[in-house]
Amino acid sequence: MIEKEVCIPYCEYSAGEPLSEEIVNLITMAKEAAAKAYAPYSGYHVGVAIELEDGSRFTASNQENKAYPSGLCAERVGIFFVQANHPDIPIRRMVLLAIQNGQLTHEPPYPCGSCRQVMVEAEERQLKPIELWIISQSKILRIDSADYLMPLKFVF
Repeated sequence: MIEKEVCIPYCEYSAGEPLSEEIVNLITMAKEAAAKAYAPYSGYHVGVAIELEDGSRFTASNQENKAYPSGLCAERVGIFFVQANHPDIPIRRMVLLAIQNGQLTHEPPYPCGSCRQVMVEAEERQLKPIELWIISQSKILRIDSADYLMPLKFVF
């Protein structure tokens, strides 16, 4: 038997640490998107802001449904929209956050496994990594590639 270890490289910023104007603007956009989430069952409003390589920006939010699991996470709503409408423009970065009870969540809203797999495949399609920013009250994380979140991804 060979024992191995998986490490996830990331940068952690403390809340209140200065960020670039670009990131601050994307955080604002993600907050506005979270306010548009349809989350009457969980109360967990997720927003994502996506910036493409050409500088254009889009937002998306989670969309729940009574017929669970028919809803969709904000990350997949956003990525699928971008890929359907701008298939030849790579995604440069995504900013992800969640609001619960009117406030940013205390802990970072890490993407679910399905969203991680979709992000990894988006990177594979565009042949470039996607920079992820995950925002919470307590900290801000920057992950330079979705591939780091899914080291044992599905392949065939």
